Amino acid sequence: MGIFSKTFIYIMVIFILVGIVIGYVGYGWVANDNVNDNLDSEYILIPDGSSYDDVFKLLKDQNVLSNPASFDKVAGLMKYKKSKVKSGRYFIEKHYSNRKLIQVLRSGSQKPVNVTFNNVRSIAELSGAVAEYIETDSTTLSDYLSDASLRSERGYNEYNFMTLFIPNTYEFFWNTSKEGFLKRMEKEHDKFWTKSRLQKAEKLGLSKEEVYTLASIVEKESLKESEKDIIAGLYLNRLNQGMKLQADPTVVFGIKDFTIRRVLNKHLAVDTPYNTYMHAGLPPGPICMPNVTTIDKTLNAAKHNLIYMCAKPGYAGAHNFASNDIEHARNARKYHAWLNKEGIMK
Repeated sequence: MGIFSKTFIYIMVIFILVGIVIGYVGYGWVANDNVNDNLDSEYILIPDGSSYDDVFKLLKDQNVLSNPASFDKVAGLMKYKKSKVKSGRYFIEKHYSNRKLIQVLRSGSQKPVNVTFNNVRSIAELSGAVAEYIETDSTTLSDYLSDASLRSERGYNEYNFMTLFIPNTYEFFWNTSKEGFLKRMEKEHDKFWTKSRLQKAEKLGLSKEEVYTLASIVEKESLKESEKDIIAGLYLNRLNQGMKLQADPTVVFGIKDFTIRRVLNKHLAVDTPYNTYMHAGLPPGPICMPNVTTIDKTLNAAKHNLIYMCAKPGYAGAHNFASNDIEHARNARKYHAWLNKEGIMK
């Protein structure tokens, strides 16, 4: 074999070895784990409108990548750099390779978040509770839900719009838009108001919005689940007899001073749409978001002849009930005496 042939063989062997090394390194970039064991967080949040450079910076800033340079190269090979970035909340597992991580991000395979809200008093409070879990901020969501035309298009007004929202725990994607949130809530509202519930509301002579409003008063009147159907029945008795509800929680809500522990005559003298000592019937809308169990207890209100209630002395949140004013006056004296004894004057 000539010198030229030997040299050619040596060169070919070198090229092959270099190719093997490059291939091995390249395969490692693509297939080997490239997520740090000491992640700052198992989730990354990619905001709407992000570019590849934004994502790459986010991955580096959150200490996700063991070898950022290899991720950048594989992102180029897999054309992730040129694809449209999908926003969302992504779960990152420690065994992810560059290829797997890019596949997850490019496909938009998000992990949903559990969004829980209940017992809020206003759309602003609801927006604040929801915004803790999704990308949309509370001000944006509150402004959107407070739009008068949006409400009227759906048959609501500023007072009863809260009745659209059924408290529960829902799964949402982090990048849910304000429009997407409302659309989901409309769907859940319609799902909640089954034929059976609507029939019960009709039997009570109330719309679903009025049931929700009455349930909100029941919610604020008692801490005792065992009392709620009794209280609902009591207020229905008053409505049916043309009596004013005279519900202290509605007065407090109208004044918007939630530090009040004892409703006084000066409070009763404040004229708001929610003052049920002044105005007959239900208030124009709910005073809080009642629990689903309270709504159902209102729909299944107890049947009795009670028309008065008064808190029992003590901090248990229980009540004495009465069917006549003499018995009610006796219960009220006991409770007021206890308030005085405890120094609760306002």
